[in-house]
Amino acid sequence: MKFKVLIAAIILGLALPVAAQFHTVSKAHEVRLSDLRLPQSDGGTVAYKPCDTCPYETKRVSSNAQWLLDGKSMSLDKFKRSLMSITDRRNTAVTVLHHLESDRVTRVSVHPVSQASD
Repeated sequence: MKFKVLIAAIILGLALPVAAQFHTVSKAHEVRLSDLRLPQSDGGTVAYKPCDTCPYETKRVSSNAQWLLDGKSMSLDKFKRSLMSITDRRNTAVTVLHHLESDRVTRVSVHPVSQASD
C-alpha cells in the first residue's frame, strides 16, 4: 500500500511543473492590408489599425523581422514590391506579430485572397 502512495506522490510531484503560470510572449494582430504602413527600411516602424475605428498603432520593427507572403520569407524590399500586385487590399489579411517584452514587431505575414477561377 505504501508503494502505491509513493508512486502517486511521485507522479503528482512531476505534474506540478506543468501547472506553472504561463505568460504571453507575443501578440498577433490581424489587420487589413489597406490598414498597414510598412517601414521605409529595415529597423524602421510599422503602423497598423487593429480595428476599423481604432487609431493607428506604431511599433518599431526588430532588426531580424520576418516578412512573409503566402508563407514564403523574403527581404523587406521584395515584400513591398510583391504587395504592389495585390488589388483587393481591404480583404487581404495581414498578421502582425508583436513581441511584448521587446516591444518590437518580429513578423509580418500576408495571406492574399485566392482568386477563384471562372
